[in-house]
Formats: sequence, structure tokens, C-alpha cells
Amino acid sequence: MQEKQLGNRNSYSKTDPDATFMRMKEDHMLNGQLKPGYNWQISTENQYILGYTIHQTANDTNTLQSHMESLKENLGQLPGILIADAGYGSVENYEYLEKNNVETFVKYQYFHKEQSNKWKADPYRTDNLPYDQDSDSYTCPMGKKINFVQEKVRITDNGFRLLNRIYQAQNCGRCPVRESCNKSRGNRRIEINPRLNYYKSIIKKQLCSERGIKYRRQRPADVEAVFGMIKGNRNYRRFLLRGLEKVEIEAGLLSLAHNLGKLANKN
Repeated sequence: MQEKQLGNRNSYSKTDPDATFMRMKEDHMLNGQLKPGYNWQISTENQYILGYTIHQTANDTNTLQSHMESLKENLGQLPGILIADAGYGSVENYEYLEKNNVETFVKYQYFHKEQSNKWKADPYRTDNLPYDQDSDSYTCPMGKKINFVQEKVRITDNGFRLLNRIYQAQNCGRCPVRESCNKSRGNRRIEINPRLNYYKSIIKKQLCSERGIKYRRQRPADVEAVFGMIKGNRNYRRFLLRGLEKVEIEAGLLSLAHNLGKLANKN
């Protein structure tokens, strides 16, 4: 009975079986506390809420596609442009957006760190290792080859198939820079997702373009401000109802009240 209630989630609350335990930064030290909750996703434009969805997972990555499909159902079409932070950047989501002709300005993990001089100057980082397409191998800072050894398949929670390629160096034991290059006991192994690297090269150009910089600056003021108004200005920091269906209705009423308040202030 409990496994049936749990489904694909990793936890649920006894007081609200539809809720999943998530880390909430509610204590004064902002250390994070595990509490039952729901992941509320919204799409906005000019601080108006265009659509919302409620999810039973703390992982934003897994919410994007179902949220976009809900948006499509309500609006009749998908938006032409999507701006989002790195929590939504994944091969699965990039491929979905590409297939649906959505112009994408969605960050990937470590996007900002990649722009730093420290990151670019580090010769031991996987992203900075020279790659030879003819031999399908990478070269370490000491000039040794890191050769392909096997493929690794992983299935995401949404059933998406990820294919990674594993490369391994040889004779790392006596390397004079081993401590800086390889933290494991054996020879260095690196894991590459060619599809992700392909999308990262495209997304990076988008994000660093003039439009991309403009959208990146606009996103926090457009999206985060809406949650700030609801949680801060209206002091609505938690759902009052229990159960997924009721919480979805509650979120809808909050979204409606927010939009009506914006219209009233505008007039």
C-alpha cells in the first residue's frame, strides 16, 4: 500500500500523502529543512502569470516538459522563446525544445563558472582537454592519450535515454601532476555526453549574444519578482490546503488574484 502511494517519488508525507519532502530554506540560518511540499512552476510575461503547474518532485529539470505541455493546452501553442535558469538545462529538455521549435535561452550547469578566467586557465578540467576526432581520444596536460573504453546508458525519471562515453588514461600512477589531475585511486576516467556538448555549444552562443544578455537580465525581474510579490508582499508562504487537486486549485486562485491585482494597479 505504501509503495503504491509513493509511486515514482522518493518520499511522501503522512499528513498529506500527495506532498513530497523537499528542502525548504525557512530557518533563520537558511540551512534548509526537509518539509512536505509541492513544486510550483509558473510561466510569466511582464510579471503576468501565463500558466502554472504543480509537481511532486523537487527537481526542476523533470518539470519542464509537462509544464510546457500544460502551457500549450491552455494557450493553444507553445511560446516562441523560453528563458530559464540552469535548473532546467538538460539534454532531454534541450532536445524537446528543439523539436518543438522553441528558441532556447536556458542555462546549463556551470555556465557562469565557465566564463571565469580561473575555469578557462585550468588545464585539468575535462572541458579544457584537447580532443582528437580522428582517434576519438583526449589528451591530458602531460601529453598522454585518454582513450575511449566504453559507453554508458542511463535512463532518466521521464524515461529519456542518455548515452555517455567513457574515456580512460593509462599509467597515471607515476605522473608528477597526478594530485592536481586525478583524485581517484586508479587511472583517470572522464565521462562525456556528446549530445550535451552539442547543445551547450549552441546555447552558449545564444546566452552570450546581445539578446541573450538582455533576456538573462530580464528573467529574475520577470519571474522571481512574481514569487516575491506572492510570498513577500502578500505573506503567502505556504499552501493552506492538502492534496494535489486542491493545491492546484489554490495555486490557480493565487495566480488569478496576482494577475487581477496587476491589472488593477495598472489602471
